[in-house]
Parts: sequence; C-alpha cells; structure tokens
Amino acid sequence: MVRPCVLVLAIVVAACGGAPNAPSPSSPPAAAASTSPTVAPSPSPSPTPRPISAILERIDPAKLNDHMVALASFGSRDPRHPNHAKAVAYLKEQLDAIPGVVVQSHRGAYNGVPLENILAIVDPLAAAPAEGWVMICAHYDSISKNSPGWNPATTLAPGADDNGTGTAALLEYARVLAQERASLKQRIVLAFFDGEELFFKGSLAYLGSLATPPPYAAVVNIDMVGFNPLADRLDLIYYTNGSAPLRDLTIAANDRYQIGVSPLVPQLATSGATILDAAPFGLAGIPAIALVQRYGENDATFPGNYTFHTVNDTPDKITNKRLWLKAAKLTLATALELAR
Repeated sequence: MVRPCVLVLAIVVAACGGAPNAPSPSSPPAAAASTSPTVAPSPSPSPTPRPISAILERIDPAKLNDHMVALASFGSRDPRHPNHAKAVAYLKEQLDAIPGVVVQSHRGAYNGVPLENILAIVDPLAAAPAEGWVMICAHYDSISKNSPGWNPATTLAPGADDNGTGTAALLEYARVLAQERASLKQRIVLAFFDGEELFFKGSLAYLGSLATPPPYAAVVNIDMVGFNPLADRLDLIYYTNGSAPLRDLTIAANDRYQIGVSPLVPQLATSGATILDAAPFGLAGIPAIALVQRYGENDATFPGNYTFHTVNDTPDKITNKRLWLKAAKLTLATALELAR
C-alpha cells in the first residue's frame, strides 16, 4: 500500500481505452509480451457445490503464514532489487503446482524498470463467460522508502504486512478455488500485481491492455491486513458511487457469514486520492473495492503502523493474525458471492 497522493483521473481514463490489438475478452487475460500460459492437469474438484461458509473454512492460517514468511525471506521484492526475481519464481512455482489453475504473466515497464504481473485464472467447470469476470488482486512488490539511506536496489524491504499478507491470501485462494470449480459460474482471476509501490503502475498497465469494454464485473483488492493490536478493524475503500453496490455486498457478507470484522469502515475515495490497486479499475467505471487494515489517520481502533515501507516490516510485526484470517475470508466471500 502507498500513502495518499494526487491522482490525475485523466491518466487513468486514457489508459482504459484498451490497446489497439487487445485480446478478445473470451480468452484468458493477457497482453503483448506475456509468457505462454502454464496449464496444469485438471483437478478432481468437489462434485457438488459447497456452501460459501464451508469454502471459507478451507483457508488455512498456517499456509497463509508460511507464504508470508517465505515472501519476506527474499529480503526485498522491490522491482529494482535483484531479489524481486526470486519472489516471481516463488509465486509461479506455487501456482504451477495447483492443478486446474492457468498461470499467465503480463509484462510491462515503468521508467525502464521491468514489471511483471502474474495472473492465476480459475474457471468454472463449464466454459467461462466472455464477460462478468471477478478479479481478486493484491500487490506483491515491496518498498522501504521510509528507511534512512534507502536505496531500492540494495536496501532490504521484507514487506511482510505490505503486502505479504495480501499476496499470501491470493495463493491460498488459488489452492481453495481450484477444488471449488463446481461452485463457480464465472471466471475468477487472481491478479498478483507488480509496481503498486510505484503508484499502481502494474495494475494500471494491465487495465490499459484490456479490450473495450473490459470483461471484469468487479475487482476486490486485499492489501496490508495483518497489523492491529487494538481491534479487528478493516477499512472498506470504494471508488465512485458506481462501486456502492459492491461495498454493500461486502458489508452484507461480513454479517451473513459471521466473519466478525469490526469495525468495518466504508470510505469513499471521491478524489481518487486513495492509492491502491483497486483505484485504476474503480475510476475507470469497474466496480472496485479495497480492504485494508487502516487508511488515513490513527484513531481509537488503530494505533498506527510505523514499520511498513521500512526495513522493519518483518513477520514478527504481524500482530493480529485473527484479523488477517478475517480479511482473507471476507475478500473471498465477496468474490464468491459474485462468481456463483
């Protein structure tokens, strides 16, 4: 997650026109210079659809933690750091090992810095519709710009909370959803975005590569959800009033499945000044929300996290794993409500 800044809406709108040779929305999302898809053998999914409440219980907290620790162990996932490539390799290795998941890369660059978005596609057992897709996204890059003497090519940026927590959740979703394809009527794309810490350059580039109109019906973003010693609080960021129904669905899901996020605080990013990977999509007219532990000033339910964007964003700073699991469940519940 990055701090608020001024966002020029016209830039986002211009990027949403789609590349002249953008792919047909009936095929898996890709872009120029993307790698060939890796298609694992078909799994043996559950023969009958499970209730959403039962699917949420399949999220394994131990696996969440293992993935977060592994991601932090690379030292830095800043795209300007040599260890960024280790994170890319880890994500692809984990996803390729899950039968029934199609893995693609979408490559781009920002100011000469290569960026690689990784897309994990989970389709229903029947043919996926050409539109109405659901995206769950998280950024996997990290940064430590608030550390003294910061050098992006050499300084550690473990990014355990920001955003190892969200990235680990996406890896768990891939494992869980691959066995739940009988439950799906819609394609779910798990988007591991790069360059969010460079002001969402990876997600913006991906959005710009899509056909017009884009095939997505909704985007749900999970970013930085493992720290809060005071409360199981999440902020629910939404973009323009066009995202209000998605906001309301998320609030209802928290109650319906007794997930227990409290308080769950809706915040309308009216100016586009809340910088998260959901922002480009929401400002382009695709319903989009983001779930984050706190965005804005500290209050009685959040003491402030002063280790993110520093070398000290390490696994021991994940002080509320209960909140992390609740955030993972609420994100997935929202996506499943849309995809079933």
